[in-house]
Amino acid sequence: MMKQLLFVLTLFFSIGAVAQDWKENYSDALAKAKADDKPLILVFSGSDWCPPCKRLDKTIWTSDEFKSFSSEKYVLYKADFPRKKANQLPQEQLNQNKELAERFNPKGHYPLVLVLDKSEQVLGKTGYQKISPKEYIAVLNSFL
Repeated sequence: MMKQLLFVLTLFFSIGAVAQDWKENYSDALAKAKADDKPLILVFSGSDWCPPCKRLDKTIWTSDEFKSFSSEKYVLYKADFPRKKANQLPQEQLNQNKELAERFNPKGHYPLVLVLDKSEQVLGKTGYQKISPKEYIAVLNSFL
């Protein structure tokens, strides 16, 4: 019984160790990027209506390889723009995402993935690419 409990706890904590830490608030993400001296990945997504956004989420963001890598190297924020009523964001978050879109995505490209430095300078941008998580990480790192 004790061995089973230990196994379950080990499994639980190892899964938690590679869990992604997508910040819920851009201000928090920026503050963390500054405090930890890390670049920020800002993703503009239409999570419930944009097929390439869904593929990017499924193939890259949720991959174990990206999760473990990003937790050490980047701060993550997703500026999502869902359209379905059931997926609507709180008004404050929606307003924040709209302000970010005006600043960083005025042409409304989805998905748009930006790598920013801690002073919010755009180091590089990309979108969905049909490549492996390892190759995608290499693209993101090439902006640094």
